[in-house]
Amino acid sequence: MVKKTKKKRKGFSLSEEYKDSWKYIKESKKFIYASIGIFFFFVFFAYFIPAPQFIYTKIISFIQDLVKQTAGMSQMQLIQFIISNNLKSTLLVIVFGTILGIFPLISAIANGYMLGFVSLLSVKADGFLTLWRILPHGIFELPAVFISLGLGLKMGTFIFQKKKLQSFRDYMIKSLKVFLLIIIPLLLVAGIIEGTLIALLS
Repeated sequence: MVKKTKKKRKGFSLSEEYKDSWKYIKESKKFIYASIGIFFFFVFFAYFIPAPQFIYTKIISFIQDLVKQTAGMSQMQLIQFIISNNLKSTLLVIVFGTILGIFPLISAIANGYMLGFVSLLSVKADGFLTLWRILPHGIFELPAVFISLGLGLKMGTFIFQKKKLQSFRDYMIKSLKVFLLIIIPLLLVAGIIEGTLIALLS
């Protein structure tokens, strides 16, 4: 009598999903590297080339509004505020990357320019060593930002694939998995560090 062998169904495995997410990041590395290049180009651009007056005024106004918005917040409120903003911005970069990657491109330019601008102001006010304050939370925040920018840029390329809908679905699902399993944990750690440092230094 021949025994029937039942095929085992593959269940959900967090470790496998995590491995797949890192695999997708590696597959998307050229887009991530491109986002890093664009970002740092505008960091140096803003740092070494004086901003036109209208851009200078707008950025200063934005920073002042941000300071007012966070004034009086407790350490926990600061952490929640930072994490919430970072999660929203990175998710939007991925999702709206579907529009030919325009949104993540603009985001890379704007964020890079902002970092360069703020770095220049900090150096002028407190000297070059003040840039070390950026390092602790940047270790976790910047990789999360670069990954999201890269995946957003890649999302925009689905339109150039032969199987457009399948590519769109595949890119979106894999990108959202990366967001859940890798980007969120990085931003949680970055938010805790940044919120704690701001609370201690204020």
